[in-house]
Amino acid sequence: MSSIDDILATIPMNSLASQLGVDPATAESAVREALPALVGGMQANAADPRGAASLAGALDNHSPQLVDGGVNLDEVDTADGEKIVSHVFGENSGAVAQTLGGNLGGNSDLVQKLLPILAPIVLSYLAQKLRGGAAQPGAAGGGGLNDLLGSILGGLGGGQAQGQGQGGGGILDMLGGLLGGGRR
Repeated sequence: MSSIDDILATIPMNSLASQLGVDPATAESAVREALPALVGGMQANAADPRGAASLAGALDNHSPQLVDGGVNLDEVDTADGEKIVSHVFGENSGAVAQTLGGNLGGNSDLVQKLLPILAPIVLSYLAQKLRGGAAQPGAAGGGGLNDLLGSILGGLGGGQAQGQGQGGGGILDMLGGLLGGGRR
């Protein structure tokens, strides 16, 4: 099971689908498109020392409890999620939503609603992994965080395009220069 599947397993898909106004299969497809993009954007930003420090600081402010035992969507702070998405993608946020929405039948509005919900969940998951021994908390700004982000994306086929539309490599390749556009 990949880390993306681990994150996916914490999300109550029926509740998310209801919140987004779509069926559970559409919600899951959208999450499978958006998660690798969020993680890839975080990894692109973390490649810069200031971006890594910013992400490490954000992780310090996000409790792993959000994902412990499954996410309660009522506890997800979407205003915080919007800030995270803005930091991750910067001025490219709209273009990322448009590109991902193209894989979902042109439904960029769905992606724009979904990203601020997923962003705090991803940070909580990363905080859980870093604090839980996957990497040393003090290493969050350096190799530990980059290694963790890489392992999440690596579980999707080593970052290589898979051509299935579900693989992170294909999504990341498609987003190309849109990743890493956030503030550092």
